Amino acid sequence: MKTIINSILIMSVVMGSTAFTIADKEKKVVTESTINWKGKKILGSHTGTVTLTEGYLEMDGDQLVGGKFVVDMTSITVTDLKDKNKAKLEGHLKSDDFFGVENHPTSTLIIKKATKVGTTYEVSANMTIKGITNPLNFVLEMGQTGARASVVIDRMQYNVQFGSGSISDKLADNAISDNFELDVMMKF
Repeated sequence: MKTIINSILIMSVVMGSTAFTIADKEKKVVTESTINWKGKKILGSHTGTVTLTEGYLEMDGDQLVGGKFVVDMTSITVTDLKDKNKAKLEGHLKSDDFFGVENHPTSTLIIKKATKVGTTYEVSANMTIKGITNPLNFVLEMGQTGARASVVIDRMQYNVQFGSGSISDKLADNAISDNFELDVMMKF
């Protein structure tokens, strides 16, 4: 009987402290966002956008402690081309050569750690593209009503190998850079 009472007391303390910890954290839900991408090749580049379908930053007081973002990969849009060329590149980026959006309609970023450095945060996160998860580090600027980050992603880590100069010598002038850039702006 004494063991049962002690167990109940311990559980009450643990549950109470967990509830207290959770109550201190706040989620800053992203209400509006812009995600611009840029992919480079030897002789030029292409630009476009993707849409954030869900996102929040988790705060403990005024400190960033976590977050989650889900990108709709079916929303890939090319902004530097028009008409047939635009449609052709969008279709190719959505195909299995690149992001395979039919089987992988979303990509996810989960913030694991954020270290405040002056007015910015050094963020350590896990990025999942095409069902493959890898660590990703970037700097996040955060204000009262929004945040901004510039992120460089190595597509080879996510099995997005089409046109990579690092895997084929035959591509020469048509080689596509292994890295692509995201410029992310969010409002809370």
